[in-house]
Amino acid sequence: MSDERSVVSLRAISQRFGRQPVLRRVDLELLAGTIVGLVGANGAGKTTLFSIVAGLLQPDGGARWLFGAAADEVDTATRARMAYVAHAPQLYGALSARENLQLHADLRRVCGLPTRAADEVLTELGLPREAFDRPMSAHSRGMAQRVALARALAARPELLVLDEPFTALDAGGREQLAQVLLGERARGAAVLLSSHDLDTLTQICDRVVLLERGELGRSVDHEGDRAVFRERAAALWTGRAASAGSGPAGALAPAAVLC
Repeated sequence: MSDERSVVSLRAISQRFGRQPVLRRVDLELLAGTIVGLVGANGAGKTTLFSIVAGLLQPDGGARWLFGAAADEVDTATRARMAYVAHAPQLYGALSARENLQLHADLRRVCGLPTRAADEVLTELGLPREAFDRPMSAHSRGMAQRVALARALAARPELLVLDEPFTALDAGGREQLAQVLLGERARGAAVLLSSHDLDTLTQICDRVVLLERGELGRSVDHEGDRAVFRERAAALWTGRAASAGSGPAGALAPAAVLC
């Protein structure tokens, strides 16, 4: 792709399961150092889209570029540059929080890939130190979410794909994660996430895009006024975003400075 900051570029991506179309000619751009939030009803196709971005699912049609290169297939080297946190934490219940991260680090080390220390990143995500060695099966859903996010962040990914990352977090946990993601943005990472928490979403995102019945249509950009941004993002749900001045979803503008 021509833009050297391009991390994800999708063109006319389509996907169906059986006779049911799930994604319809989706165009999306995601640049380094930006956070894009995806909103939409359950069943709109968000998880399917994330799976295609992460290389876990091959689209039926369209073209995908990752890190500026065509990605008809997503190889190991490309996967090592990204991290995907699914809606379910996907952790080993018999292992502790620290052991889950250490296992991930050991697997990356085999490939010669560096990883942040488990204790450092668990602390950053707000896990109490006394919980580091507790089996995951004994943790709450909120604590498991923190560990899954810590595992992803430990790799220092250039691309973070997060499916409902604020799920099960209390108010303090949501604020803590929001600050961590802003830090990742400042580091130059690209973040694509979904959430039903509009307040948190508009606190951190440069753009919010609506996925509706498998199509990316309306979007709104943060242009300096956070309250206006939230109002316009809320209008996506009611179909009033066009009158609020939204732009096409496929042409992601360079990130605005977050307040």
